[in-house]
Formats: sequence, C-alpha cells, structure tokens
Amino acid sequence: MISKEMEKAINEQIRAELYSSYLYLSMAAHFEADNLRGFAHWMRRQAEEERGHAMKFFDYLVERGGRVELMAIDAPRTSWSSPEEIFQEVLEHERKVTSLINGLYEKALAEKDYPSQIMLQWFISEQVEEEASAEEILHKLRVLSGSPQGMLILDRELAQR
Repeated sequence: MISKEMEKAINEQIRAELYSSYLYLSMAAHFEADNLRGFAHWMRRQAEEERGHAMKFFDYLVERGGRVELMAIDAPRTSWSSPEEIFQEVLEHERKVTSLINGLYEKALAEKDYPSQIMLQWFISEQVEEEASAEEILHKLRVLSGSPQGMLILDRELAQR
C-alpha cells in the first residue's frame, strides 16, 4: 500500500503530465496555424508521450492500492512569436518536470518507498532524454535563424518523428 503523502504527490504529477500534454498540443495547434506541419507533428507526438507518462503514474498508483484523483488542468498558452521561443519554453518546461520528478524521488527516498524509487528511475532517465531532445532542436533553430530554407528542412526532419 502506498502512503497518503506519496499518493497525493503522484496525483499532482499526473496533473503535471496531463498539463504537459495539453501544452504541447497547444504548441501543435500553433504550428498548424503557421503551416509548419513537421513541427506540429513533433508536438503532437510529444503530447501523446506526455499523456502516456500520466497514464504510467495513473496505473502505478492503482497498482499500489492508491486512489487516482484527477485535478483541474490550467489552460496553456496559445501563441508564440517564433519556433525558437516555443522550443525555449519546451526546454524550460522539461526542466521543471525534471525538478518535479526529482522531488518525487526524494520523497520516495525519505519514506523508504522502494517500489516508487524503482518506478521513478525510468522517469529520471526519460527526463534526461526529454531535455536533450529539446536542447538539440533549440540549438538547430538558433543556427538556422533567418534561413527559411533551413527551417523547411528542419520541418521535414521533425515530421519523421
């Protein structure tokens, strides 16, 4: 049985993961409006992945005898000035999520909740990948600044995700 404190913290993380999905879907809508279908595709996939993360926490909580309590999700931003601004926000957001996951792990350590520590190891590794991916795309956007041809090539590349 999972502790009430850990149950509450995981419910908060479910909300954070669902917000991430909602945010990336909003970014996809922005890219669709700008006719950058590859960027939109990448963001849609990212939104799906974040929803999958929420469901991992959901299923884990159920498996441990906890109760899932879904909470309200804030409306995400809907407009940005450039793809670079969007990916800067993605990177900052992923760093925030990393901090949340690390906080959950610290709570699991303090409670000597070994099953949660093991489960959270996957998320810790996943966050390394998430941040690296955002940093890579942001770097490419900075290099391509002012190059419409480069943007089209990157759009095509992101469509392959």
